[in-house]
Amino acid sequence: MRVVWIAFALGVVVLQRQAALPGAVAWTVGAAVLAGCAVLGAWCVRRRRTRAVAACGWMLWALAACVAGFGYAAARAEWRLSDNLPTEWEGRDIVVTGVIRGLPVIDETGARLLFAVESNDAGFARFPPLIRLSWRAYGAAATRDALPDWRAAQRWRFVVRLKRPHAEANPGVRDSEAAWFAAGIRAIGYVSAPRRAALLDARASGWRASIDRVRDALRTRIGEVLGTDAAHRGIVAALAIGEQSGIGEDDWRVLRNTGTSHLVAISGLHVGLVGALAGWLVSMVWRRVRWRGRAATLVLPAPYAAALAALVAAAGYAALAGFNVPAQRAWWMIAGGGIAYLAGRSVPTSAVLCAALGGVLLADPWAVLSAGFWLSFGAVAVILLAVAGWRAVREADEAGMESGAADWRSRLRAWTTRGGRRLAEATRVQYAVTIGLAPLTAAWFAQVSLSGPFGNAFAIPWVSSVVTPVVLAGIALPPPLDAAAFRLAHAALEPMMTLLGHLADWPAGVFWLRMPDWPVLALACVGVAWVLMPRGWPLRWAAPLTWLPLVAPAPDAPPPGGFRMTVLDVGQGAAVLVETARRTLLFDAGPGAESSHAGTRIVAPALRARGISTIDSLVLSHADADHAGGAAAVYAAADVRQLLAGIAPKSRLWRDAQAAGVADRLPCAAGQRWTWDGVAFTMLWPPGGRSAGSSNGQSCVLRIDAGGTSALLTGDIEAGAERRLVADARDALAAQILVVPHHGSRTSSMEPFLDSVGPRVAVFPVGYRNRFGHPHRTVLARYEARGIPLPRTDRDGAVRFDVAPAGGGFGFARYRDERRRYWMDR
Repeated sequence: MRVVWIAFALGVVVLQRQAALPGAVAWTVGAAVLAGCAVLGAWCVRRRRTRAVAACGWMLWALAACVAGFGYAAARAEWRLSDNLPTEWEGRDIVVTGVIRGLPVIDETGARLLFAVESNDAGFARFPPLIRLSWRAYGAAATRDALPDWRAAQRWRFVVRLKRPHAEANPGVRDSEAAWFAAGIRAIGYVSAPRRAALLDARASGWRASIDRVRDALRTRIGEVLGTDAAHRGIVAALAIGEQSGIGEDDWRVLRNTGTSHLVAISGLHVGLVGALAGWLVSMVWRRVRWRGRAATLVLPAPYAAALAALVAAAGYAALAGFNVPAQRAWWMIAGGGIAYLAGRSVPTSAVLCAALGGVLLADPWAVLSAGFWLSFGAVAVILLAVAGWRAVREADEAGMESGAADWRSRLRAWTTRGGRRLAEATRVQYAVTIGLAPLTAAWFAQVSLSGPFGNAFAIPWVSSVVTPVVLAGIALPPPLDAAAFRLAHAALEPMMTLLGHLADWPAGVFWLRMPDWPVLALACVGVAWVLMPRGWPLRWAAPLTWLPLVAPAPDAPPPGGFRMTVLDVGQGAAVLVETARRTLLFDAGPGAESSHAGTRIVAPALRARGISTIDSLVLSHADADHAGGAAAVYAAADVRQLLAGIAPKSRLWRDAQAAGVADRLPCAAGQRWTWDGVAFTMLWPPGGRSAGSSNGQSCVLRIDAGGTSALLTGDIEAGAERRLVADARDALAAQILVVPHHGSRTSSMEPFLDSVGPRVAVFPVGYRNRFGHPHRTVLARYEARGIPLPRTDRDGAVRFDVAPAGGGFGFARYRDERRRYWMDR
């Protein structure tokens, strides 16, 4: 059955990479293939005249399972898509009644929560069953209204304004739409009338509500016991209930850079530990229990009671974790192993893993969209591969100890030998996991932690054998005993985080890689499996050669004389990445922490995914937060060598650049020119000298010329600056590619300016349903009248231009067209 479950999973994966769901013809063909393969495969397997016939039967069954997985995932996706919010209801007030799902996140900006809708006044039947809401806190903290006392599993009535789950779309950046779709979130919005919110029931009923209340109570208790001064209280809460929102940014940095972030998720390791502890305790107690003069073991053997207890305890702890994918995997493996044991059957661990794979995907076919799925199953598979063949060695050890039982010197020698071998086995497992998961971490995070093996070597046993059991004791003990356990757990974390902090500061601790394409990833995974094979495997020494395309990818830079320009989708803001053969320029850095955190969420990951560690020039067109707010994230992600900016001399942005080590810092001024790899860069605006104009009016305007094709980057200039440019530099404005001024505001893109530029393509960097109404309909009409392509980041995602050298023309691509997935909004 291993082949069947793997084939089923392959079908699910294939479906999740489709641009559209199958139609009626595809369903008909799929059903016929499924039925034919299943019947023919059964006939071949039953006949078994030769091995070839039996193998053919299993191959047909695998094909049928693959088709079944594809069809099952497609059917589930059709049902979920039917819950979409209709477009005509976006931005309208709707009264909804429902229950807070999960744990609300509260901070100084307001609150964010998941809301399971029970009723609405919109009047349509298929209202999104799960929505994500924010409650915005406006004004100064001393004068604004206090936030309600949010608790899990409360029933509320809200007036909300919703929109479809539309997120930014960029290459190499986490797909938030996929994450929302996998979580069942089919609308996003905010509470539009906070004073009309009404608490209807403080304790909603239901098993899910009961679990959420327990998790909320534990989070509150941990916060009360440890206090706000406890640096790692977020990690304690994460180990107790799987809630990671309280982990500080510094802790996250340390955990990410040392490859130990998996330790703060309730993973399969923790669930398995709880199951093992519960089984051991019940087994010990069950042998001593008597009821009406009869031993409990006569009713149910102790091993059976232990297996059932392990299953129940693991399920309970996984529920506390919110049943994330690693927890699901561990529970399914415990369930599979327990059922096999109760049935008196010996089942290989690999078969249990494959059954767990099927169970997870049957429950959640979108699990394959998360990194946790691949890392969790990949880690277990690598461990099974690494420990293959150790059983014979262990049996030999035990036989040797028995033969020398009478001689204490022989026994001591055997124990020493066995201890050394166990240490070698543990080292081999750590090495195998590090090597085995490297391609996956590169694919998901564009990095490999070189300090990870050292950090995990002491962090895994410390968290597993010390911190987690103490946290579990805190969960089980009543007050005030639980307080001592939680404080002890926090105290145990401090030395570990101190050591990890030193590793995180190691300059060579993280190796950043360009995000690989799937053929490169597949080749690296094959190489991993090859190198982990037992000694004597043919050409095992050559396996590392398959990693070369991953660690040393082929150059992907434009040819000399040409350039690549990517207008990133950062929401309502701007960030344009320009690459020549050997240089990189970033024009604006997107919104920062005061808005959507696009610099951290989008710009920095996009740079890392491209393998960019150095930015030769960062241009901040002006000081507005939607253009310059992400600069701090850029400084943290790359070595910025030069800053050109259209900002006031006393702006803190200059001080931030100096603190980040940017040596060359200059204001933008018309007439600045330089050439990189045969591509000419010319600053057209603002004029030199100090000006009293508005911030928008002082935006840097940059022209990029590859000989026959030019691009014009305009910041937020408005009509006044456009008139001056037309008057002073009309000939220099001509460009085939135009990044539209001020996001298409009605105060810019005047006809004389557009006539001077004469664009063949104009890009609108705008946010989905932004509050400014960009692009303005009159401005959009001016561009549409010219009959040119008008890509928009809110509809098309990132827009990439590939400009050829010296008159070779250019092409452009929309990310949502290139990487279309069926769940993507448009």
